[in-house]
Amino acid sequence: MTREKTMPVIRVEMFEGRSTDQKRELVRELTDAFVRSCGGTPQSVQIVISDVAKSDWGSGGQLCIDKA
Repeated sequence: MTREKTMPVIRVEMFEGRSTDQKRELVRELTDAFVRSCGGTPQSVQIVISDVAKSDWGSGGQLCIDKA
């Protein structure tokens, strides 16, 4: 019986404002860490980055844009 390998998907939600270079580095680091700790190949690791405005994120009962 062959075991089907499923692709890992890493989802990152963070406040907007990071540069493309910072995101490239994040993708490299997350991919390397996943392969190192869980196995697989870098080509199988999928990463989705969602930029979120502070006005669209709430924590502790208030919007993050309203926090000091």
